[in-house]
Amino acid sequence: MAVPARTCGSSWPGPVRTARPWPGRGPRPFPDPRGPASGPARPLLLLLPPLLLLPLLTAPGASAYSFPQQHTMQHWARRLEQEIDGVMRIFGGVQQLREIYKDNRNLFEVQENEPQKLVEKVAGDIESLLDRKVQALKRLADAAESFQKAHRWQDNIKEEDIMYYDAKGDAELDDPEGEDVERGSKTSTLRLDFMEDPNFKNKVNYSYTAVQIPTDIYKGSTVILNELNWTEALENVFIENRRQDPTLLWQVFGSATGVTRYYPATPWRAPKKIDLYDVRRRPWYIQGASSPKDMVIIVDVSGSVSGLTLKLMKTSVCEMLDTLSDDDYVNVASFNEKAQPVSCFTHLVQANVRNKKVFKEAVQGMVAKGTTGYKAGFEYAFDQLQNSNITRANCNKMIMMFTDGGEDRVQDVFEKYNWPNRTVRVFTFSVGQHNYDVTPLQWMACTNKGYYFEIPSIGAIRINTQEYLDVLGRPMVLAGKEAKQVQWTNVYEDALGLGLVVTGTLPVFNLTQDGPGEKKNQLILGVMGIDVALNDIKRLTPNYTLGANGYVFAIDLNGYVLLHPNLKPQTTNFREPVTLDFLDAELEDENKEEIRRSMIDGNKGHKQIRTLVKSLDERYIDEVIRNYTWVPIRSTNYSLGLVLPPYSTFYLQANLSDQILQVKLPISKLKDFEFLLPSSFESEGHVFIAPREYCKDLNASDNNTEFLKNFIELMEKVTPDSKQCNNFLLHNLILDTGITQQLVERVWRDQDLNTYSLLAVFAATDGGITRVFPNKAAEDWTENPEPFNASFYRRSLDNHGYVFKPPHQDSLLRPLELENDTVGVLVSTAVELSLGRRTLRPAVVGVKLDLEAWAEKFKVLASNRTHQDHPQKCGPSSHCEMDCEVNNEDLLCVLIDDGGFLVLSNQNHQWDQVGRFFSEVDANLMLALYNNSFYTRKESYDYQAACAPQPPGNLGAAPRGVFVPTIADFLNLAWWTSAAAWSLFQQLLYGLIYHSWFQADPAEAEGSPETRESSCVMKQTQYYFGSVNASYNAIIDCGNCSRLFHAQRLTNTNLLFVVAEKPLCSQCEAGRLLQKETHSDGPEQCELVQRPRYRRGPHICFDYNATEDTSDCGRGASFPPSLGILVSLQLLLLLGLPPRPQPQVHSFAASRRL
Repeated sequence: MAVPARTCGSSWPGPVRTARPWPGRGPRPFPDPRGPASGPARPLLLLLPPLLLLPLLTAPGASAYSFPQQHTMQHWARRLEQEIDGVMRIFGGVQQLREIYKDNRNLFEVQENEPQKLVEKVAGDIESLLDRKVQALKRLADAAESFQKAHRWQDNIKEEDIMYYDAKGDAELDDPEGEDVERGSKTSTLRLDFMEDPNFKNKVNYSYTAVQIPTDIYKGSTVILNELNWTEALENVFIENRRQDPTLLWQVFGSATGVTRYYPATPWRAPKKIDLYDVRRRPWYIQGASSPKDMVIIVDVSGSVSGLTLKLMKTSVCEMLDTLSDDDYVNVASFNEKAQPVSCFTHLVQANVRNKKVFKEAVQGMVAKGTTGYKAGFEYAFDQLQNSNITRANCNKMIMMFTDGGEDRVQDVFEKYNWPNRTVRVFTFSVGQHNYDVTPLQWMACTNKGYYFEIPSIGAIRINTQEYLDVLGRPMVLAGKEAKQVQWTNVYEDALGLGLVVTGTLPVFNLTQDGPGEKKNQLILGVMGIDVALNDIKRLTPNYTLGANGYVFAIDLNGYVLLHPNLKPQTTNFREPVTLDFLDAELEDENKEEIRRSMIDGNKGHKQIRTLVKSLDERYIDEVIRNYTWVPIRSTNYSLGLVLPPYSTFYLQANLSDQILQVKLPISKLKDFEFLLPSSFESEGHVFIAPREYCKDLNASDNNTEFLKNFIELMEKVTPDSKQCNNFLLHNLILDTGITQQLVERVWRDQDLNTYSLLAVFAATDGGITRVFPNKAAEDWTENPEPFNASFYRRSLDNHGYVFKPPHQDSLLRPLELENDTVGVLVSTAVELSLGRRTLRPAVVGVKLDLEAWAEKFKVLASNRTHQDHPQKCGPSSHCEMDCEVNNEDLLCVLIDDGGFLVLSNQNHQWDQVGRFFSEVDANLMLALYNNSFYTRKESYDYQAACAPQPPGNLGAAPRGVFVPTIADFLNLAWWTSAAAWSLFQQLLYGLIYHSWFQADPAEAEGSPETRESSCVMKQTQYYFGSVNASYNAIIDCGNCSRLFHAQRLTNTNLLFVVAEKPLCSQCEAGRLLQKETHSDGPEQCELVQRPRYRRGPHICFDYNATEDTSDCGRGASFPPSLGILVSLQLLLLLGLPPRPQPQVHSFAASRRL
């Protein structure tokens, strides 16, 4: 439901009307907001100054009880503040912990984070890491060019002549239906043994390479066998590279023929359905095989394009879009007599995932009608490419035309727009089976430095929509060494299971010549790639010295994050790169836009900003100060940034040398280690240790008890100066174990928690210790044992005072169960330590309030009691104000936190709703608080969410897009020889053989859509305190259902104290504020492209070379179907005779003699 606009007002003049019955005896008068002769009452929020409101609260003849006045509620608020502060001072132990740190000053040193030095060091380390991969890439590319140049082409080569490990062979042999999947003998396939390697998260064989050949390419063809023959020599280079750099991961050669040879060998990860993997469509191959592109796709939708031909065109356009990367720009238009864009995009737009999705959906709506008008289509395309007022690639301008044929060559258009320089390449695609003359299409391509392709059937789409990259690679090959530049890709999902990676790419050129004195070859052989796992780059960044809210991030020239703590895609599609913009990874503002632009431009910089951050549990927003420092990573397209809160400028480093380093005993013999042992928990409180990588041999576990057990066992064997352990982490852990134990000894052990209705007290530290007291409270402790990943810990560091955190409740789940008295509200605060002039926050302490007991205490504190045991009552002749205890049937009193979640209530029936967004408890009152600026709303989009698959629709429906002939068509002999008849035949034939093609989306071939989640966009809404800090009385005006309320912030907390009349009727239902995450299509793409975010493409473009030979521009011939065959087939189909079983259809790689 849409949220009504905010309304506010002041007192209105007008007659006094009688309100709804006041709790008591008489009516309560107040001014009529409508004035005389107004219409029906409608919801309206009235904000009144306190002095104007006071006369309205009581009236002659009214009840003995009146709505509490402002000074009364301020008194209640002070009592609440004092109670909270008193409990935290006694049990939190902030001051005592400060003293403990100072008493143990000899056990640690204070180190400084120097942002500029830090970020430059990390950038240098990343540069060194990537440079080692670059050297390996260059060795591979040079070797590949030499091997191919020395290779002698063999026309009579046979499959059994080549021995190689077919990565898909094992899966095919294990498949009972695999006999028909591939033709040819299996005798040439090696059978290998594999060993598990944690670096690859896979079983590998370091002695061999593996070969993957796409499903739609016949592995026994001469082209493929020759490719396998010469690439075999790369095996030794791969092995030598690994010897020189053992940290190398996948080394891959992706051939322009579709063959992939990678090292080390591992079996292919075959999907559950059809394997559509083709290296030439991978993001890293596309980026390495050509310079950026400005592409306009024009599609003929004249009346002659019908049935299967139109379907082939739609599929072809979608496949063509998949060959584009984020460095490319594109637009798609349809044409007949006129040309028009298929989508809302009126100019070239970046070929990112979301824009391509818009195109793909729009293309499905194309309808064939009218007559063919090539001139309209090409003029539109050239106008698009000449538009210089927009952001674009400014490289490799091209037009891709899909048509079923035509006679017009539109020479006048080319003369006007493209000749004599021919800066725009034209690629033409003849789609479908027809008897048109294709000579004009060939002429268009050949006279404009392009290529002509034929797509007679679905099996030809994937190959023919990607081979244009060979043409674009010509200027790169002819440029020679100048074009041999390593490029680093966007983040994407590795197809072999490494997770998120970036890949360094280097093109491999064909250096052969056809004969002495001939022009050199201008074909690109393929792309060489080496993967770098993001986790390997993260290991170069400081982990725990930056504090819980400090972090390192990196972005590329598109502004996409390479490193960022919020880069956490829930599901990935290996066909698409992972493109999360820096401004989507964080909450966008002008300062961050400026930082992003500076980083993309390769500048250094530093800036302190006030910004908004989202809490780890994505329920809260905090306004914080952050210091951003950034530098470029040399020799790459990346830029590195460091974010530090001011309180993380310094950090503690344990210095235990006096205690432990002089004695070569196991760490378990150290003084404070005994307080990590479970045997000490009963007296010292339960200890959770952060699951960090303290030592290499430490076995990780999601169960903290088991992890602690593994840790203790290892410490029995490890000495303090062991090289296999991270001494910084290990020593800080031991230090904080002792410091928190002293807090138990000095503060917690001697206090009675029950007296103050506390379930637990706790302390968490930067060193990774969370100590919960008493031990039994640990059974109900649900916070993350890693303090840096605990929402209460990070929020406490960013906020002054006491941070309340009610238990998390989902509106879809049942209410809290209070029977066991274990439901509590966390209250935490940071411990700020000043040592000399250095200030830092090394720990957070807090208490866990017993929900029911504190709800009762809340009533008493917000009451008119003068004595603890005697609530004040009004006699028949006395007058007093309502309070939250005696009048809880008429008065609603609540504490709401800064995110709008209910913390405490005087209504017993609301106790099980604690933790819910308050709009779900009292929508009317929450809207009033929002409209009065007590709360501000922040909306953002999560582009990394995962959603359950939508149930398939149209089950049992006929194939989409099937052309149905009329009776007049059957009686017309000309129709039987037309493209329409042939199209109908193809539809039926392909429908019989490839039934699933008509029914399923191609993406389903990657896995089962019934069980697999897919990526989606979720809209997130959070609320946080607005600008109002004062105490306000206000009226929610709703005719006879009006309500008075008072709201006031509690000092030194994240709480809002609200007192309101309980609604006695529901005639004034207002719009409900929504806080829960909802599925969304994201911001409107058509509007976003009008204000694109700043980006830069690669700085060098290779799209022209004067020596390019454009004579090879495609061959083809029309396919005139036989009248006799067509008539016979149509009669068979009309008579309903079942067709004979068809053999398995194979698509062959185009002949490519290298």
